[in-house]
Amino acid sequence: MVTGLVTGWLDGPQLLGWAGYSVAYVFGGWYGLKGAIETLRHHAVDIDLLMIVAALGALSIGAPFEGAMLLFLFSLSNTLQHYAIGRSRRAIRSLVEMRPESAQVLRDGEEVTMPIDEVEVGDVFIVRPGDRIPLDGVVATGESAVDQASLTGESMPVSKAPGDEVFGGTINETGSLEIEVTREAHESAITRLIHMVERAQSEKAPTQRLIDRLEQPYVLGVFGLTVAAIAVPLALGSEFTSTFYRAMTLMVAASPCAVVISTPAAVLSAIASGGRQGVLFKGGEHVETAATIDAVAFDKTGTLTEGNTQLTDVIVRDGELDKASGEDDLLALAAAVQARSEHHLARATVTAAKNRSLDVVEARGFQAAAGKGVRATVGDATVHIGNRSYFETVVADSAIDGVERGLERLASLEAEGKTSVLVARETDDTVRVLGWLAFTDSLRPGAAEMVAELRSLGVDQIVMLTGDNERVAQRIAEEVGIDEVQAELLPEEKVRTIEELVARHENVAMVGDGVNDAPALATATLGIAMGGAGTDVALETADVVLMGDDLGKIPYVLGLGRKTRRTLTINLAIAFGAIGLMVGTILLSGIPLPLAVIGHEGSTVVVSLNGLRLLGYR
Repeated sequence: MVTGLVTGWLDGPQLLGWAGYSVAYVFGGWYGLKGAIETLRHHAVDIDLLMIVAALGALSIGAPFEGAMLLFLFSLSNTLQHYAIGRSRRAIRSLVEMRPESAQVLRDGEEVTMPIDEVEVGDVFIVRPGDRIPLDGVVATGESAVDQASLTGESMPVSKAPGDEVFGGTINETGSLEIEVTREAHESAITRLIHMVERAQSEKAPTQRLIDRLEQPYVLGVFGLTVAAIAVPLALGSEFTSTFYRAMTLMVAASPCAVVISTPAAVLSAIASGGRQGVLFKGGEHVETAATIDAVAFDKTGTLTEGNTQLTDVIVRDGELDKASGEDDLLALAAAVQARSEHHLARATVTAAKNRSLDVVEARGFQAAAGKGVRATVGDATVHIGNRSYFETVVADSAIDGVERGLERLASLEAEGKTSVLVARETDDTVRVLGWLAFTDSLRPGAAEMVAELRSLGVDQIVMLTGDNERVAQRIAEEVGIDEVQAELLPEEKVRTIEELVARHENVAMVGDGVNDAPALATATLGIAMGGAGTDVALETADVVLMGDDLGKIPYVLGLGRKTRRTLTINLAIAFGAIGLMVGTILLSGIPLPLAVIGHEGSTVVVSLNGLRLLGYR
């Protein structure tokens, strides 16, 4: 291109000038021509065809420099577009490099180096200070601080001790650890992160889908406008060369390159930015959805609270069980029944029994009433464990000895902010309350600050949905600053509540972690799962996954969505503004083709770089 231009200026050999332009046309237009032909094979047209036709048109009227310049800048802008999108993809692809290829596994008391794909659940491997942890597991022995920033976005290393969970790809900093594998390599947190983000990048955002649908009609419209810009002036007696030149300039100016690239450049950068912070968007549409949320519903246990529920009170009803060993007997009986349950209260009961080294027998015929209680046969009696609703509905057909006193004690314990249940034994059609258990759960650090940040982002209403009792839920809500509490809900009632919120607010986010939250997560406009504590069902159902349990990432999700929407608006304004300005100027007074090329490709580069700014969002 430069050779042809300089040769023309110096009045050099014409053959040399055309040779230079030929090289520029071949190298600048080769990939565009291939793309245009491939599109035409599918009976469609696209931007590549527009650029090739415009360049050939310029060549046909003796303006080879303008055509060569168009193809050069078009190729350059495409390169920059690929760089912009590729950079956001590389930000996630680098996660793969964080996972070691081998692990130091203990076999028969010796360390054996094994590929991580061959390590099985239950194996124990050693990680020394400074090493990356190869697989997900639980610390068996040792204490250390682990840098989890690459996976969960936590800014400070997290202390780990026996029983604590660790994730593959994170860095062991201070001490040596022996870790028991809990997930195989293909199921690890970092592998799931990579797969989720790859899937997210392949799914288009609503704005991008709309632009894709409009691209072909728009391109056809540009061709139609170009034909009209040639035919009408010629019919009115205008000179062909100047008319055709203006039409080619109009075609270039109206080409929607910047419009097409404006959305993926921003959305893919947002997905990559979230991945760096331990936030996984499962598709571009969820990034845009996050910008529209004006009401948020939270599950309580495991979401607003730590989920490490602890048994605080074991109280035997007067006259029941042995005075000396009554508490232990009651706890052992409750643990026998709840050993079959995955509920957080059940886990706390079983843990407390283990801590007291109690002899827990095996129960038979376990049955659960969702959100109410459980029962099973222990020895020759059926043991019932449940809340007020359980004893008022499930066991209502039987006369329950001591239920009035038991319910009074439940109310008293709940007034103290404790979750409580009754334990009763059924023999020979007689049900007797043996005692009651009470539990507490600690609020997650930063919960109140998180709610305040949501309000500053413009969230109108914040709601808590829980299966727990009203008093305990209200106490948590007051501490956090939540507007509305819906307590003692069954899973299907959570869904109905979400549906009511959607009817009132239209765009509602649900934040949860458990199996019973999955239907509500699916019903909400945007489902957000707590990844560290979340169940597999919740993680699969949600639209956004927080790989750590940092509540501060929830305002980050909504803030990133809003920032992305603003970026999309700016990008589209730049793209359409540049097109409108150039087309209007061409129709009214005319501009040189090189200036149209610079305006067209320049706007494309600007929107690409503006989208890349989201990689730095904090």
